[in-house]
Amino acid sequence: MSGDGDQRKHPWRDNIEAITMAIIMAVMLKYFIVEAYKIPTGSMQPTLMGNTETQVFDRILVDKFSFHYRDPERFEVVVFKYPLDVSKNFIKRIVGVGPEQLKVANGDLWRRADESEPWRVLRRPRPVQESAWKELHPGEPGSRTWKVLAGAPGWKASKDTITARGSGSVRFPQSGLITDQYRDGYPLSIRDKIVRRVGSSAHMVGDLRVRGEVEALEGCEAVTVQLREGDRRYRFRLPGPAAPEDERPSIRFERSAALGAAPDGVVELAEDWRLPAGRSVAFTAQNLDDRLTLELEGRVVLELDVPPATDQSSFLFLHVEGEGADFSDVAIARDIFYISDSRRVSRWDIPADHYVMLGDNTQDSSDSREWAWRAYDLPGVGIVRGNLRLNEENPHTVKGLPGGPQVWFRDEWGERHHWNQGEARQLEDEQAPFVPRKLITGRAVVVFWPFKWSLGLWRLRWIR
Repeated sequence: MSGDGDQRKHPWRDNIEAITMAIIMAVMLKYFIVEAYKIPTGSMQPTLMGNTETQVFDRILVDKFSFHYRDPERFEVVVFKYPLDVSKNFIKRIVGVGPEQLKVANGDLWRRADESEPWRVLRRPRPVQESAWKELHPGEPGSRTWKVLAGAPGWKASKDTITARGSGSVRFPQSGLITDQYRDGYPLSIRDKIVRRVGSSAHMVGDLRVRGEVEALEGCEAVTVQLREGDRRYRFRLPGPAAPEDERPSIRFERSAALGAAPDGVVELAEDWRLPAGRSVAFTAQNLDDRLTLELEGRVVLELDVPPATDQSSFLFLHVEGEGADFSDVAIARDIFYISDSRRVSRWDIPADHYVMLGDNTQDSSDSREWAWRAYDLPGVGIVRGNLRLNEENPHTVKGLPGGPQVWFRDEWGERHHWNQGEARQLEDEQAPFVPRKLITGRAVVVFWPFKWSLGLWRLRWIR
């Protein structure tokens, strides 16, 4: 009875306790369990989007709980305190985990434990790779298009559909080669709204994927996807209903165009299989990280490893022999091309408990390739250092002032300093590519916003 009387007499006490507990739980939730972030830039496109031209800014949830009990792992997308300005949060993908050596070469990532080991290309887990492919959208306005080759009058190609009547071939792109165009990977609904061209089309990309569905006619003898990379030909051949009885699906790697020359590598399916007449079959053929892969109906049926290629110039063909076939939902994608030229660093000796971070959009990402310290010895203050940003971003010189030009500089704690030009002594710049373990705060888990109905965008997805 006395308890009920106290509750009626002091309702404010329960309210204060409830508000206090709510605040404590909110703080605990934010700092130790989960937090929401907004993506401000396109450095992680296409995995995460942040674009001022379209006003599409992904909102993500970050798991801050897991890393209290385990270390971050390679290829996870993580949030961390920026080592050169800890007042800022960055989000990137982990690609290097110390202790090890890591390098960028021919658009790919390579690692080894130390000098006693050979370099090996880094291959992403399948779920990560699915988010990394950049779709090229053949046949769309302003994009690369198909070309039906001479001698195939019964062929038609438009966007993701190809009708093949009789033997013939179609080429993609219509002319030229496949390069790392800046807008690759953006959804079509906003692709043409992106006008930025940072480093666009500067590099040829050899890692490609072709997928779709094919329905063979009764008299179809074979369907072949041919990927070209430099002087190499990668042929993914599917026997049709009219193929010889002993023919089976195969992958052939050839470096010589000489008639009758032996292939450099070949692998063939052990069991009998051929395209059925009148029924669609899903297929995927890809060259990724020096491995050729053929999938049928979502199942990997053949793989063939090939030597590293330094010449990345690439394009592709679809060939049909015999009566014909129909292709639908054809999609072409290229891999991330990791850019090393014009960057300060493209090879790292990573110490233990440190990480190398890169953005998925390597044309437009401030990451471990270019981070560097700029330091000054200021009279009466001592040495201050901060993030060196080119193009007068940090430090920034303000001219036209009564007392002469002034230098403004943001240090590693986010504090601003300024002095008259010439008063401070500049020290030697120092590379700073690594993120210490203690600065990694969480793992990006899911995109929960935005819904842009006017652009046909629905961005709810897991982050891989």
